[in-house]
Amino acid sequence: MNKIPIVDILTGKVVEEVELSDKWKKYFDYKHPEFVLHEYVTTYLANQRQGTHSTKTRAEVRGGGRKPWPQKHTGRARHGSIRSPLWRKGGVVFGPKPRDYYVRFPKRKKVLAKYLSITDKIKNGNLIVVKELKLDSHKTKNFLSLLKNLNLDSKKILVVDKTLDEKLKLASRNLENVEICRIQDINAYLVLKHNKLLITKEAFLCL
Repeated sequence: MNKIPIVDILTGKVVEEVELSDKWKKYFDYKHPEFVLHEYVTTYLANQRQGTHSTKTRAEVRGGGRKPWPQKHTGRARHGSIRSPLWRKGGVVFGPKPRDYYVRFPKRKKVLAKYLSITDKIKNGNLIVVKELKLDSHKTKNFLSLLKNLNLDSKKILVVDKTLDEKLKLASRNLENVEICRIQDINAYLVLKHNKLLITKEAFLCL
């Protein structure tokens, strides 16, 4: 695919075409892109984790300082603390403790993953480039009617523009299947997370 159709968001019809630059060829010809994309997504999700989970050991659970009963002559099993992991409300053995889940991912591979994810959308017909995305109103129903023109009202959509208009932010924030971002903030995870990628011509030419 050498050309990408540009659609008028008001009518849903193709008004012009934009030619892909030569740099896209290597992404279209890339063998086994799923390996890079899988590595990126797993790394991205790992880096989103806060790692603040924490359980209490027998030393950290309150109480249990006194020996519950004498060691001998009771006929019962010997115990030194009521906060032993063997006891109800006792400490946890080998439970999760705060840790850092950060995994380093090379910058070049991040860029590669981004372009491979967009290439996947192009190959499968899930990339829609619109001439412009200027809203007359901040009403959600007006924005939804524009999506209906493109048959996108029931899809999970990522809307990308060079700059985010305030009206676009207000119109889309109550739609659970729509997420918006600037072109400089786009990444492979965001692209893969959504069924369709709706991007303006101005933003697409920045890629």
